[in-house]
Amino acid sequence: MKEVNASAPREFILLGFSDRPWLELPLFVVFFISYMVTIFGNLTIILVSRLDPKLQTPMYFFLTNLSLLDLCYTTSTVPQMLVNIRSARKVISYGGCVAQLFMFLALGATECVLLAVMSFDRFVAICRPLHYSVIMHQRLCLQLAAASWVTGFSNSVWLSTVTLQLPLCGPYVVDHFLCEVPALLKLSCVDTTANKAELFFVSVLFHLMPLTLILISYAFIARAVLRIQSAEGRRKAFGTCGSHLIVVSLFYGTAISMYLQSPSPASKDRGKMVSLFYGIIAPMLNPLIYTLRNKEVKEAFKRLVARVLIKE
Repeated sequence: MKEVNASAPREFILLGFSDRPWLELPLFVVFFISYMVTIFGNLTIILVSRLDPKLQTPMYFFLTNLSLLDLCYTTSTVPQMLVNIRSARKVISYGGCVAQLFMFLALGATECVLLAVMSFDRFVAICRPLHYSVIMHQRLCLQLAAASWVTGFSNSVWLSTVTLQLPLCGPYVVDHFLCEVPALLKLSCVDTTANKAELFFVSVLFHLMPLTLILISYAFIARAVLRIQSAEGRRKAFGTCGSHLIVVSLFYGTAISMYLQSPSPASKDRGKMVSLFYGIIAPMLNPLIYTLRNKEVKEAFKRLVARVLIKE
């Protein structure tokens, strides 16, 4: 029997993977290493992009925003997750749950829009190369980045408010390792059909619409690249887009799988695994993808290291 209580609970119990205690130590090690790699990789991209004069371009400005976003994304969930894995009481305060829910929704939606903005930047660079500096001027870049952040946080204000206004039933046990909308809806004492419909609408709006814009951009990019006569020119053009395409595939693939999947007996654990990849693994892989595939970033990193060593 659920205990009906319309007042806000003091804390939630996050089950996570507590039903598989043998997984806790390996998961702690994996999450900790992933978090350290994420911090180092994204901070490196931010520093290199801001300190190297050759990387003062719109592409690296948006990449800096993506790295900052990934830093905030993982920091909003992983530290609490690490604490709970090694604790006997796997709890999170009500305030902590609200903050985690708000940040997870805000940063996820922001990344959806930002990836679409980055694809537009690549479209202009390849399809309108002679007008690139005129179109992608500093003011427009700032406006596009600001629009991404404002849109994402505005979505979170609305969706978080709607979710947190629902009366909850005890015991306050969240069958997840973080406070997410689908997990919190299961604790509600009232019918959540309307909330699920709103969540589906937001998922379509922030996942499928930006993805459609990205696919359209890359359709024009592919057509422009195929018109390039030299093989070297085609290779270079595809090379500038390869990293972004990989990141888009990782992010949207996992996000759509999580929010648009049909209910099934295995969907609970599948949702947890997808959330792990979506919120931890992907932010760790993003800087690796951009640095390993990008000669400019690797060269800029070498120059930065050399400058530091010379000063010492």
